[in-house]
Amino acid sequence: MTLILKNVVKRVGVDTHIYDTSVELVDNQFNILLGTTLAGKTTLMQLMAGLEVPTSGEVWFNGKNVTGVPVQKRNVSFVHQQFINYPHFSVFDNIASPLRVGGFSRKEINERVGRVAELLKLVPMLGRKPSELSGGQQQRTALARALVKDADLVLLDEPLANLDYKLREELRDELPRLFQDRGCTVVYATTEPTEALLLGGHSATLHEGHITQFGQTADVYRRPIDLLTAQVFSDPPINAAEVKLISGRFVLNDQVSWPADGTGLSDGIYRMAVRPHFVTLDAMSGNSVKLDGRVLVAELSGSESVVRFDLDGQPWVAQTQGIHAIELGKMTAFYLDTSQCLYFGEDDQLMAA
Repeated sequence: MTLILKNVVKRVGVDTHIYDTSVELVDNQFNILLGTTLAGKTTLMQLMAGLEVPTSGEVWFNGKNVTGVPVQKRNVSFVHQQFINYPHFSVFDNIASPLRVGGFSRKEINERVGRVAELLKLVPMLGRKPSELSGGQQQRTALARALVKDADLVLLDEPLANLDYKLREELRDELPRLFQDRGCTVVYATTEPTEALLLGGHSATLHEGHITQFGQTADVYRRPIDLLTAQVFSDPPINAAEVKLISGRFVLNDQVSWPADGTGLSDGIYRMAVRPHFVTLDAMSGNSVKLDGRVLVAELSGSESVVRFDLDGQPWVAQTQGIHAIELGKMTAFYLDTSQCLYFGEDDQLMAA
């Protein structure tokens, strides 16, 4: 069940929502669309589903050109971040609705609904109305409706965004198992890099209607092809600064330096980027160099501290394990793990990692 976009473009009036996009998604795995709000994730999914028609280009599914074929004539399930359930139907009838439209027998409907309800722990709620359910149970109902249909293409548009943390964690763990070996193409949109890493599969990073990179999720994270992709795939924001490579050593702000061993780069000027969890309040390795920055903001949680600080006029972010006593406005020592730095050329293309 392979989905391929060939030079797909979507314009609305004078505005381009999706620029020339060609990508072949992977079946039997999660295909993640990662990007900020308004990056183009929902529009891209609507084009995949047949809810929107591309201005130019083609959509191919399972070897057939389905460009312009309406969603009603495709075997597609679409789950939104808002709980879309029929308010006057019971949970059973909500889940069964696509099967009834498809003309399945009562016996087949009962069997299918029973299976998926057991899988999603909805059996005790089958007789209830959506208004009697918690938010998590309502979203489980929407997911059950997508599963029971045995769709060829399943589109999940930030389906966990409106759930509380505990429910989000629980369903995030379950989702890959729910779609395992179902023989369908699954597309999952998210704004959260951490969620993409947890779900695995393949990821496409999106920015303002462009897919900047597509590949195995771990590979896109570890080796972003350019600085923009690295920025999309980092939360808190990735730190980036200009560095000079002089006689085999990188120099930051003309005061901190470290060897360029193993990078294979020539002397010159580069953009260095490093994710916040490699900038800490304690030296993490023998590759750490000390940075002196003025603390601007400190955000403390039960397991980590996120500190935003000024480094010679540039904003940086450190993310370190544990709770630390941090004084706002105070010059503080931070430690950069230079073995985790990414280096980009003048065109912001990855040079070394």
